[in-house]
Amino acid sequence: MKFLKNNWFGLTISIYLLLGIYLLYVTYSTPFLGIKLKEENGQWLIVDPYYKEWATKQHIANGDIVLEIDGIQIDKLSNIKYTPVIRGANDLAILKTNGDIIRVQIKPLDIPEQILFVLVVPACYYFLSLIIACYLYYKQRNTELINLLILFLLIVSLAYVSIGASGRLNTIGTIVNRSSMLLCLVILIHFLKKYFLFLNLKWFFINNINAFYILPLITFFMSIFSSVYPFTYPLFSNIVLWMFFILLIIILGVLGISYYRFKTPQLKILLSSIIIPFLPFLFLYTFPEVIFHKKLLSADVCSSFLVLIPYSFIFTQLTERIFDMEYFITRLRHYFNFSFVFTIWLLMGLYWLTDLSISRMAELFFFAFLSLIALFYIKEKIDYSKRKILFSTKGDYIHRLYTTVDSIGRVVKIEDLLDKFVQEIALHLEIKHVYVLTYDLQTHQVTSTSTSKEYTQNQINEILLENLRLGDIKKTEHFYIAFIHQDVNYKRILVVDHNKSIYLKDEELLWLELLLLYVNNFIENTKMVEDLLEQLKHMKEADKSQLPWLNKLLWLRFEQEKYQLAQELHDTVLQEQLHIAREMDVFIHAKKTTDIHVNLTKIHDHMIASLNDLRGYCENLKPPLLDTLGLNAALEKLIQKVHKRADFVLIYTIDRLYLEDERLNLMIYRLFQELLNNALKHSYANTVEMHLLETEEGFEIIYSDDGVGCKMDEIILADSMGIRGMQDRVQAFNGQFSINTNVGEGMSIRIKVNEGDHTHAYDYDYDTYHRRPTHSRG
Repeated sequence: MKFLKNNWFGLTISIYLLLGIYLLYVTYSTPFLGIKLKEENGQWLIVDPYYKEWATKQHIANGDIVLEIDGIQIDKLSNIKYTPVIRGANDLAILKTNGDIIRVQIKPLDIPEQILFVLVVPACYYFLSLIIACYLYYKQRNTELINLLILFLLIVSLAYVSIGASGRLNTIGTIVNRSSMLLCLVILIHFLKKYFLFLNLKWFFINNINAFYILPLITFFMSIFSSVYPFTYPLFSNIVLWMFFILLIIILGVLGISYYRFKTPQLKILLSSIIIPFLPFLFLYTFPEVIFHKKLLSADVCSSFLVLIPYSFIFTQLTERIFDMEYFITRLRHYFNFSFVFTIWLLMGLYWLTDLSISRMAELFFFAFLSLIALFYIKEKIDYSKRKILFSTKGDYIHRLYTTVDSIGRVVKIEDLLDKFVQEIALHLEIKHVYVLTYDLQTHQVTSTSTSKEYTQNQINEILLENLRLGDIKKTEHFYIAFIHQDVNYKRILVVDHNKSIYLKDEELLWLELLLLYVNNFIENTKMVEDLLEQLKHMKEADKSQLPWLNKLLWLRFEQEKYQLAQELHDTVLQEQLHIAREMDVFIHAKKTTDIHVNLTKIHDHMIASLNDLRGYCENLKPPLLDTLGLNAALEKLIQKVHKRADFVLIYTIDRLYLEDERLNLMIYRLFQELLNNALKHSYANTVEMHLLETEEGFEIIYSDDGVGCKMDEIILADSMGIRGMQDRVQAFNGQFSINTNVGEGMSIRIKVNEGDHTHAYDYDYDTYHRRPTHSRG
């Protein structure tokens, strides 16, 4: 067992490769025909060929009599009696209605449709799942969740790949297909239970998931039995489809109810990326086959949607940006509506103008529908890359200027600032060769930051360099050159290589000119700050007593934070550890050993509670979800934790914000954290309301409770409840902070921050706010 536990991945991949390659070989070696038959007067007549175009080319028509399949008389094939379908064959002997006997030789490539849906797409999906499984195992942490996800992807892949072999009544293909159909759903249920625990969400389905693993085991033995006794094949197929249908409905119900109750973005992504690919197979094949015994689409076509599972995993997990996924989902809804309406219109025209079967119409629908969605995405990318040709860029440069200045303004060193400036110029102007020249005013030498090309003084006129002034942009035969900055010794010049083919528009030149002015100011200010720091450094080296105020300020601030953290750890985690130590001491010296298990269970529960408290302190110091899943997910997790401890009803609204300054996300999280902690410790309220609202220029946070309240003078004098800390955070970003409270009247706080606002205002009229709660926890 230890060997299997340590080497489970290698064993799983080995089985996956052996089964997958064998199943693909079976699929390729025997063409799938799907010709339906019926017995009449001891003869087997063709009723409905699945591939009608191929059948017409081979002169096969309804009413023809099948004599032999692969050289064997049809009467000697027992499976035909129970499933009257010619599934796979390389050679057919057919008696025509005019008495002629024709022999049809079938090669794997004779039917392109089956090669696409039964071989090419499954093979691509098979190897893509293998690559993702290896990536997860070797690049991610080896946890039970990851291991279950790996098994789920591999089992789904085997279920899909085995469709071709199972359709040809291959014994191994049938066993793998039926067993893996149920096993992948059981593993998915197991994964969902663990995932709910990971998200600290309540799992309200059956806790004993291991009992479900009996279902694929029963299916395994049923498949073996049906291969020995072919008359049981239709019965067992229906049983497997019924179990698959019920399990998938259970999973959809669990996810749907959970998302309705908890509204977490993780469940939305999971519902979209893993469950939706199963829906075509469920509603277009399984449900009609189980209820009406007539499928709308074949299993191979419906199963092709399973390719979306690894693709969506790449999209959501490798980027680790769920909110990008939200953005794409929003656009997908827009594209879906246009594509669906046009596809319906197209099919209506084809229905009136042509004589296509329902299955062929359904295939055309999905092909046209998905192709249009892909076309919209591709068109969007092309429109953006060719926007200079297709659209006027007038007015867009204001936003570009803002984002570029904001990006450059985050850099603190002049060298890094110039590198960032060059990157932004190359990005926005879509020009590869952009660099900075440094012109030495004393030696008249020119040095370049470019490493891809050497530039000499002969290529750039020295007189032109000396005459450049602030705001100048000159065009030469090979370059655009522009003045950036000049000090006593050096002049810095921007060089844009237009290569006689790129001509900047007036709007682009104006944008570049304004940006050069900003960069010049940035460099001047940066040099001033560097000079000031250098002076402070010399002053401190000359006399260490010159900067006592700075040392004292930093020391007091650090000591205050350490004292607060130490006090909280002492009052919670340390006390819990001391209690556990005393319990262990009593347990060690106890003479009775009858209650060992009960006492160990109690100690274990105390240790788990202590670890949870310690984890909470670590999360307070560094919110783990803020950097990975974003602000909304971090706030939802924080509210869930508070909800477990709170005695009040919490009503909240969290708008999705699109802030360019990522530091604001941390500030918002800390403000929510402090406000909720105050509500828990001091408010004694029955109802607390918190709203994070998006504004045109930033955001607002509205807090109110119906608790005991306090006097405004007490807050100002005593600096109680962390109000000063919240004020400092808000004022650091030039925001507005207002508070309104009185004894017995609760408390209301309003915070407003505008991105890029450089004014200081701290009063705000609270009465102008109108509540609009959307979530309630109690």
